[in-house]
Amino acid sequence: MSEETTDAGTASVALRRALDGLGPLSPAARAAEKHLRDHDGQVDKAIDALIDDHVRYAGAQGLLTSLGGVIAAPVTVPANITGLALIQARMVAGIAHLRGYDLADPRTHNAVLTCLLGERRVDALVREQRLPAPPMAIATAPVHDQELEQVLAGEVTGHLVARLGGKHAVLAFGRKIPVVGGVVGLGADSVATWQVARYAVRELRPRTRR
Repeated sequence: MSEETTDAGTASVALRRALDGLGPLSPAARAAEKHLRDHDGQVDKAIDALIDDHVRYAGAQGLLTSLGGVIAAPVTVPANITGLALIQARMVAGIAHLRGYDLADPRTHNAVLTCLLGERRVDALVREQRLPAPPMAIATAPVHDQELEQVLAGEVTGHLVARLGGKHAVLAFGRKIPVVGGVVGLGADSVATWQVARYAVRELRPRTRR
C-alpha cells in the first residue's frame, strides 16, 4: 500500500478505492460475486470466505508495516492506517453487496464507514448524539444525510489512528527485534478486521438482492 496522509479524508479515499478497485484488488462487488459463484450462490458461505480473505490481507499488511519496529513508525503508521482502512472497507462493502445493499447508494457508503468504527464506538457515538443511528438504520434511512459521510470519515480515521497508535506503542518493546513487531502487527490487524466483519454481519441484515 502506498503512503498516505492520515487526515479525515483517508477513510473516504479508502472507501472509494474499495468500491472501484485498486491494483490487484478488484472492486468490492466483483470480489463478492466471485465468492458467491465459488460457493454455488450460498450467500452465508460466500460471506465467510470473503471475511477469511480480508482477515488474511489485513494480517499480511499488518506484518509488513510493522516489521521495521518503532524506528520505521513515522513511515509505516500512515501506510498501516491507509491499508487497513482499504481492506476493511472492501470487506464490509462486499458483505453489504452480498446482503442485497446497493453499493452505488450513498446511504450504503455511510453504513460501511459506520461498521468500520466497531460496535462499542458506534454505540458511544449514538449515545452522545454524534451519530444518528447504527449501520442498519443508516443504510435504510428514508433520505441520505449529506453531512454524515464527512463526519464518519473523520471518526473512522481518528479511530484507526488511535488504535494503531496503541499497537505501535507496543512495538517499542521490540525495537531491537523488528520481527516481534511484525508478529504484533499481524495479530492485531487480523483480530481487528475479524471484529469489524462480525459487527457488519450482525448489522447489515439481508435485503432482497437486486
